[in-house]
Amino acid sequence: MLKTRLITSLVLFLTIGAAFVYLPPLYWGLLVLAVAAISAWEWAGMSKFNKAFSFIYSSLVLLLGLLVILYKPQSMQLVIVWGVLVAAIFWLLIAPFLLAFTPRINNRFLMAILGLITIIPFGLTLIALREINPLLLVVFALTVWIADSAAYFAGKRFGKHKLASTISPGKTWEGVLGAFVAVTIYAVMLSYLTHQSYWFVLVFWGVMILSIMGDLFESLIKRQAGVKDSSNLLPGHGGVLDRIDGLTSSLPLVMFLLTLPIYYNLYLYIKAVVFHA
Repeated sequence: MLKTRLITSLVLFLTIGAAFVYLPPLYWGLLVLAVAAISAWEWAGMSKFNKAFSFIYSSLVLLLGLLVILYKPQSMQLVIVWGVLVAAIFWLLIAPFLLAFTPRINNRFLMAILGLITIIPFGLTLIALREINPLLLVVFALTVWIADSAAYFAGKRFGKHKLASTISPGKTWEGVLGAFVAVTIYAVMLSYLTHQSYWFVLVFWGVMILSIMGDLFESLIKRQAGVKDSSNLLPGHGGVLDRIDGLTSSLPLVMFLLTLPIYYNLYLYIKAVVFHA
């Protein structure tokens, strides 16, 4: 199982890495859209949608993405701003409530909305961060993958105390500690090499915590659906959602921090309109 997991990880790393380096923005956007559409199909399966609605759901994500990328590229910036804002509100305010109280979500419409909030801002952020600075995407994606790998191996070796037994029995506090240590070392090394303040490490801790939330949230949905993996598309890993769950929660929040001045100006504009109406 571990050998299969490592081989799949290597293939994914080389494939996505080559696409990231060599694909022009248009084709990178289309690749991201394909990942989002597959993720939407997996989400539909975990939501127990019938085949017809699953097809419509994933096709809707695909068609909306094609509309923005191919026919309305000038609207991309506006879509990113609002998509990232919705994701920030969800992951900072709503997701913690869902993880704390673990309500059973039986409403199919609500499940469909949750899937869109999880998947679409993630895809938009992959496109936006690569456009702003490809290194930003690499640095923070590596943060999530380092945290995930360290948590996996530390949990396997030392795990005794359950992190969230009702959501994901396999996750432990020892795994979280392993992720914390690994991410701290990574962040300190980056801060040293790039001559950044060591306070910058706090950002990486925040990304790590958010990635764990994303992992737990997908586990909550899978547990509700009664499945172990989002699909069996990736040998040793499960589905696409199983590989990007930590990124869906963390990368949009990185983008939110980078674009805070835009949201502050938006707040000032809305304030001026409301109080001078």
